[in-house]
Amino acid sequence: MSEIQRNRTSVDIYGQQYVIVGSESSSHVRLVASLVDDKMREISSKNPSLDVSKLAVLTAVNAVNDYIKLTDRLERLENELNRVKDGK
Repeated sequence: MSEIQRNRTSVDIYGQQYVIVGSESSSHVRLVASLVDDKMREISSKNPSLDVSKLAVLTAVNAVNDYIKLTDRLERLENELNRVKDGK
């Protein structure tokens, strides 16, 4: 039985250090952390009075919203591709 390799990656998000443990590559984890940091700074610049916990929640809401939009678009594109393949 093979065990999944766990990588430990130190990242900085919005001035806080985190150690992320998971199976993704360190470069992938750093990319994700960088995108989260960028989004938090973008939201903070538009809403400077937000405390960190509210900022984190808004960042999560934005990320999930973007994810839902992308999955909906993917589903529409897959349906369109299937229609083209089926000649309809």
